[in-house]
Order: sequence, then structure tokens, then C-alpha cells
Amino acid sequence: MNAFLIIAGMLSAIAAIIHIGCIYFGAPWYRFFGAGEQMAVLAEQGSIQPSLITSGIVAVLSIWALYAFSAAGIIFRLPFIRLALILITIIYLIRGIAGFFFVNSPMGRSPEFWLWSSSICLCFGIIHLIGLKQQWANL
Repeated sequence: MNAFLIIAGMLSAIAAIIHIGCIYFGAPWYRFFGAGEQMAVLAEQGSIQPSLITSGIVAVLSIWALYAFSAAGIIFRLPFIRLALILITIIYLIRGIAGFFFVNSPMGRSPEFWLWSSSICLCFGIIHLIGLKQQWANL
């Protein structure tokens, strides 16, 4: 078992659960987590759009958690595990780094959102990278 990949899976799972909370609790959670005022207003208006978008994010994060757990050896082996983990790691790292370039151009989100979310994604990516490197020969 690989501790870094277990942690990586837990982090993705926690992020998925937080997104489920946004769907359930609506506008206040969208605002608190920095999803943007437009998403919060749509949620207040009863639009299904925020829930659909957020459900897609939940699905992706859940799959990513499963791949990390699979690579760590705590659940069954999933197909294309090396490719999936490489892509997941790259996406987290790119999102983490790229987000810092949006701090002064928030695109509907606060500078704090970009700083926090980018830092979180970068940490997730680094943890995935360490775990992937350690587990590579066993994948």
C-alpha cells in the first residue's frame, strides 16, 4: 500500500463530498467556496445548471479518488491505471499552477478563490506525483 496515493484518494474524495455539499446546501456554499456569484444566484433561483455542473465535478473527483485507491492497492485494479494517474496528476498540477495567473483577473471569482484553489490543486498534484513515482513499478 502506498500512503501518498491513499492520501491523494482521500483528498479527491473529500473534494467530491464538499461539492455534494454545495449541491445540497446551495447558494451559501457556492458563495463560501468561491464558485462565483452567478452560480450562487442560479442556485437561489432554483436553476438546475449549478447542480449539473457540480455533479459533473463530483463524478470526476470520485473517479480520480477510485484511481488513486486502486493504484495504492486498497481496491481492485482499474483499467489504464498508469495513463489515468498520469493525466490526473498533470491536471491537478496544471490547474494548480495556472490558477495563480488568474488572481488579478478573477473571471467572476475572487482573488482569494484563485489563491486557495490553486494552492490546494497544486498540493493534490504534488501528493499524486510522489505517490505515482513511488508506485510506478507496481502499476
